[in-house]
Amino acid sequence: MWADVGADDPAGPAASDRALWEQAAGGDVAAFGELFGRHAGAVWNYAYRLTGSWSVAEDLTSSTFLTAWRRLGDVTLVNDSARPWLYTVTSNVARREQRRLSRFTGALSRLPRGGVVRDHAEDVAGQVDAGHRLRVVLDAVATLPRAERRAVELCLMGGLSTAEASAVLEITEASVRARISRARSRLRGLLQDTALSALTTEELS
Repeated sequence: MWADVGADDPAGPAASDRALWEQAAGGDVAAFGELFGRHAGAVWNYAYRLTGSWSVAEDLTSSTFLTAWRRLGDVTLVNDSARPWLYTVTSNVARREQRRLSRFTGALSRLPRGGVVRDHAEDVAGQVDAGHRLRVVLDAVATLPRAERRAVELCLMGGLSTAEASAVLEITEASVRARISRARSRLRGLLQDTALSALTTEELS
């Protein structure tokens, strides 16, 4: 969905994210394009898993990279990969969007209801069903304690390694694994194995 706009970056594919970030902070637009090309797809997938909405994921991806562009000179990457920082921004933007939508939904619920005829096209039926399954998972994840939820969002939903998550959360890898283990147990009970497969994840050792 997101084009690899940085494929021909003069900096070369071997340049680390940290090096590209520093070049972009110095005004190298092509370096930022390489960062975008490397991570936009992953950020979109992460945003979709957080929200269950294709269109919202598009908006969140745009907002995440706009934030990155604005903060190039303010942020120093602590890892060679920019992905952990980008995921943190995406999570924060997603939470703000969720609060905004909750207020909007609450306002709508107070309006008088008229007769509404729903018209579903057959070619989106599968997407609706998949979106429903993902929403079940997201609702379950939302009930987790905050510490466990953040670990799930980063590792199970975002695909970060335990080392990357520990750097973002500022805890040990063992603590990340413990939170993931507790979260898995809670989710199995909440979901009763009906939708856990919707989380396409990197298995943690």
